[in-house]
Amino acid sequence: MQALYTAATGMLAQQLNIDTISNNLANVSTNGFKKQRVDFQDLLYLNLKPAGTPTSPETRVPVGIQVGEGVKPVDTKRIFTQGSVVNTNNPLDLLIEGDDSFFKVVRPDGTVVYTRDGSFNKDANGNLVNADGLFMDPPVQIPADASSIQITSDGKIMVQVAGSTQPVQISQIELARFVNPAGLEALGHNVFNATVASGDAIEGTPGSVGFPTIQQGSLEASNVDVVTEMVNLIIAQRAYDMNSKAVTTADQMMQTVATLHQ
Repeated sequence: MQALYTAATGMLAQQLNIDTISNNLANVSTNGFKKQRVDFQDLLYLNLKPAGTPTSPETRVPVGIQVGEGVKPVDTKRIFTQGSVVNTNNPLDLLIEGDDSFFKVVRPDGTVVYTRDGSFNKDANGNLVNADGLFMDPPVQIPADASSIQITSDGKIMVQVAGSTQPVQISQIELARFVNPAGLEALGHNVFNATVASGDAIEGTPGSVGFPTIQQGSLEASNVDVVTEMVNLIIAQRAYDMNSKAVTTADQMMQTVATLHQ
């Protein structure tokens, strides 16, 4: 009874689909979160009668008989569209005004990882760090006597210090982009790691060729659309129910056959 196995693959596939949608909804308020989508492929087919099978020396069947064996998930593609803009007026909140670049931060082991979350803070030494205390790359240290911080659209960090009548540039923010951002590995904590699939990071300054500008005092929200995800959740649930019904129907058919043999 092939229907049992075929419907089982459909249930497993929709379970992964629901898991993915649930994760999207759970992160609807996560800064810079990028939603995921599950892509599917049909499995191999049983060729009971190949198309073109001869029926006589002069004739062949125009259409064969193939029976599908189900479905399989092939990837959970991350969608890097721009999330909505949230104005915070916090001078250390930064927004990338484009959907193809990342801030760079350094993990304790020295590995550079990438994030869309522009919520930065100062540590006890004035270093610019993210919520997990990871240093921005290249490192930025705000002087203790800085009375104001201005970050321009092209990433220049300017501060007003005692004894100076004009803002002084102390650092330059760098961004990174990838040929295939969907190939990045999500590590949790709002950061990604480069992989062979994503390619090496291409680095540059905001506003330079191929790189977007940044906006001070704003954050990028999640790009999850709650209404769309709820619709997708309903569709996935109904698809799971229908595959479950197919399993029940196949079981009833087997029960009927078993009864005939009694």
